[in-house]
Amino acid sequence: MAVNPQLLYEAWLNDPDIDEQTKEELRSIQGETGEIEDRFYRDLEFGTGGLRGVMGAGTNRMNRYVIGKATQGFAHFLLGESSSPSVVIAHDSRNNSDVYSLEAACVLAANGIRTYLFRSLRPTPQLSFAVRDLKATGGIVVTASHNPPEYNGYKVYGADGGQLVPHQAEQVIGQIRDITSFDEVKRLTQAEAEAQGLLCWLGDEDDQRFVDTIVAQTVQPDLIKEGAGAALGVVFTPLHGAGNLPIQRVLAQAGFTNVNVVWEQEQPNGLFPTVKSPNPEEQEAFTLAIKLAKETDADIIVGTDPDCDRMGAVVKDDKGDFVVLTGNQSGALMVNYLLSNLKAQGKLPVNGAVIKTIVTSEMGADIASSYGCEVFSTLTGFKYIGEKMSQFEATGSHTFLFGYEESYGYLAGTYARDKDAVVAALLICEAAAYYKSQGKTLYDVLLELYAKHGTYLEKLESRTLKGKDGVAQIGAIMDDWRTKPPEEIAGVAITQVLDYGKGLDGLPVENVLKFLLADGSWFCLRPSGTEPKIKIYFAVRGTGLDGATASLKQLADVVMARVDSLA
Repeated sequence: MAVNPQLLYEAWLNDPDIDEQTKEELRSIQGETGEIEDRFYRDLEFGTGGLRGVMGAGTNRMNRYVIGKATQGFAHFLLGESSSPSVVIAHDSRNNSDVYSLEAACVLAANGIRTYLFRSLRPTPQLSFAVRDLKATGGIVVTASHNPPEYNGYKVYGADGGQLVPHQAEQVIGQIRDITSFDEVKRLTQAEAEAQGLLCWLGDEDDQRFVDTIVAQTVQPDLIKEGAGAALGVVFTPLHGAGNLPIQRVLAQAGFTNVNVVWEQEQPNGLFPTVKSPNPEEQEAFTLAIKLAKETDADIIVGTDPDCDRMGAVVKDDKGDFVVLTGNQSGALMVNYLLSNLKAQGKLPVNGAVIKTIVTSEMGADIASSYGCEVFSTLTGFKYIGEKMSQFEATGSHTFLFGYEESYGYLAGTYARDKDAVVAALLICEAAAYYKSQGKTLYDVLLELYAKHGTYLEKLESRTLKGKDGVAQIGAIMDDWRTKPPEEIAGVAITQVLDYGKGLDGLPVENVLKFLLADGSWFCLRPSGTEPKIKIYFAVRGTGLDGATASLKQLADVVMARVDSLA
């Protein structure tokens, strides 16, 4: 059914359930046809990370009414799954995250669902852990990850601690669509929910169980405690997000005593005033951290995004300059460190498994295979890695060792079903300390891995195309490549086109195209599920840095020229 944005706009203005402040915001855009259309032409949709959008009034915005409606739909879903459901809710440092979290809790409480809420910001992986730890039937995280400050989001989790996968999300979406007006959304006040025992606040003991569980993932705890941890110079920045306290506590408890925090970025701040983007994938986000690292002669820099599920690492290269490792490089280093030490200790299971996504480098897969581990590939989104982990747990077919994706998401251990920057920070620091005790840097080890397995280089390009027109442009780009696939790129033949929109290898259907080239390189086009972007991934495998770098540039230049001609 076609949506009339103007009629929806007027309906919000006349709805007695909409508060006066929201109506004032809507009156301020009266007559602005384009703005009204963008706010009301659709409902926010679940993507790879649930709901995510710009904060403001409207059906295509993040606000307490959209949160309430989504939560009412989630409540209906949970009540259909369990006779006594319970939910854990966490949030990050973004503006309104605490407001949206409490709104969700009060809606759940009105539906008779007991809710556990943290009193302040917590990492997303701690939510995943807490759902499992408290044996809850669901979870909610209010966050927009590393998006710009005007964004917020809402991610929904199942009883296994993982984000809902498509067949579950579709059921929730169906329940949300059945809610036609805001007066169908039930809500208690905070005081009412607390008085009825339906709103429970989590405390210090819950935090400590999470910290203890993370520290237990160390591979060589004695080495760290007996001096290697103290010898490693670490600089840490939480980029104004939720990682500050948990990562400091975990590193200290594990034995890392030489840790300096970037004070300008230590405190939570939803405006992220010291960076253009609170994204540890970007060099600019580490400007202050690199300055501090030079002053303190640090060995490694660790940075985390606002909800502390993504971790970026910066190390010294062979010239002594600080360079940001890619997610693929950090992942490969951690896979190598973990598996080599488990093997040396005689603890590497015969059915060990590593899980990665289809847009993640094959370097980590090659390393894992060299240690006899089976490698599984999933669609993009850590929920699919979590789903695979739960399958292993149910069948006993494999022992999960490590999961990661190129977008700086990693997990070691089975305590959670989402990427965890806390355990990643611990593991990469442990690896750095171990290799430093051998007189090596992480960059030295990376070069050794290139020499052994080949020089794997990767690159990500993206184009932001906002609004209704942007959605159409992204669709046109995908249709162009799908209906007119090239036979060669930059003089190299394309040997196979993988269209995941048709469903491949037993994976869910998703609008992704991957092109495999005769020289072992590949590129992939994927519309983002959480941002108004189309992402284009590139990967090459060469025999040296110079040659691989040139091949990667040539591949990306040719592909992006065609993409940009359409965008």
